[in-house]
Amino acid sequence: MRLKRIAAAISATVLAMTMASCADTGDDGGSGSDGTKAEAGAIDCAPYKAFGDLKGKEVHVYTSIVAPEDQPHIDSYKPFEDCTGAKVKYEGSKEFEAQLLVKVKGGNAPDIAFIPQPGLLQTLVKETGKVVEAPKETAANVDKYWEKSWKEYGSVDGKFYAAPLGANVKSFVWYSPSMFKDKGYEVPKTLDELMKLTEKIAADDKDAKPWCVGFGSGDATGWPGTDWLEDFMLRTAGPDAYDKWVKHETPFNAPEVSKAMDQMGKILKDPKYVNGGFGDVKSIATTTFQDAGQPILDKKCYMHRQASFYAANWPEGTKVAEDGDVFAFYLPGEKADGEKPVLGGGEFVAAFSDRPEVKAFQTYLSSAEWANAKAKSTPGGGWVSANKGLEVENLKSPIDKLSAETLADPKAVFRFDGSDLMPGAVGAGTFWKGMTNWITGADTKSQLDMIEKSWPKK
Repeated sequence: MRLKRIAAAISATVLAMTMASCADTGDDGGSGSDGTKAEAGAIDCAPYKAFGDLKGKEVHVYTSIVAPEDQPHIDSYKPFEDCTGAKVKYEGSKEFEAQLLVKVKGGNAPDIAFIPQPGLLQTLVKETGKVVEAPKETAANVDKYWEKSWKEYGSVDGKFYAAPLGANVKSFVWYSPSMFKDKGYEVPKTLDELMKLTEKIAADDKDAKPWCVGFGSGDATGWPGTDWLEDFMLRTAGPDAYDKWVKHETPFNAPEVSKAMDQMGKILKDPKYVNGGFGDVKSIATTTFQDAGQPILDKKCYMHRQASFYAANWPEGTKVAEDGDVFAFYLPGEKADGEKPVLGGGEFVAAFSDRPEVKAFQTYLSSAEWANAKAKSTPGGGWVSANKGLEVENLKSPIDKLSAETLADPKAVFRFDGSDLMPGAVGAGTFWKGMTNWITGADTKSQLDMIEKSWPKK
């Protein structure tokens, strides 16, 4: 860690994530006012001296992360609070995206906001001028612990504002390990092997389909389709072409995009391969993403492409593990070796104040020590970070561990969800609509042309 090198001592103490206080214990052998040594079972506060005395100070955090996911976050702040004297006021809201801009423009900004879309960060910086550049200590942590693209997502016009927080992996295929074992199927290592497996399953099992898929999501119907296209763009066109496409440096309807869409169409538009447990190809549009993977448990389908966060949608009692009822494997690329493109998402820590306590909290959240503390304070699993200092053994669930290993793989090339980076009219508008039209019968060219025409003119 880097705030005046807040280092190894936190690893031994914050990572222990005890809930004990680190208040002074005077002459009883515990930590004195100099924080030289902590009482057994308590946190050593010496490393926190670099943050200064923050007693009586408060940091207001505003986020879309609500109950029950909020409590592990709150618990992970306790070492910072106990050792600095500062208090963190946590406010979660389901209306976060709609209300944050209103709050900031209205002069009622929080100290810190956890922003799930880089596009929203761009809007806040450019439209309000109220986002504060991240302190140098936070920037140093990000340089040390994250793959470089993460810092770019937290930057606007070359200035670094927001460090990454949590992350999710979207490049996963959920499956039943027991079904694969019973049939003698192996996890594919390339896209070609994935297609051959899809063909074999269709030939072997007339009572099921290789894939079950759902694009449904209420007013947001279509977004799972955007993830499919983004994943295939990364694999068939490559990360550089993906970046140009997302930034609109190449047209939305460029030939490489059409190629990627037609490639995934070989799965999604073939009635032999979809939609297990639900119906024909068109049923994909009306099947919700929450329901879409469930037929795996009933042996109605074999595979479901969805993010790591889908783990929360399996019924209570479902064992999510490599030897369990369901698990996931990495959606392979065109080659078994070389770079491994990983599509994902996450949150970013943006500040609207440069008070010392806010800078200190930003730096704490950007450290490997906090990432490990957060993992330990999340006993039910369901959280991971792309922070390379996160120790996998501190994660509680096998899918979280798989996500962390995937993100930390030296061959991994991470790219953020493209629709979240595009202008809202496209990423959360015509792109969703286009994917829905496409899966219900429209051709590739017409939908890519439609989306391209909708891109805002500069």
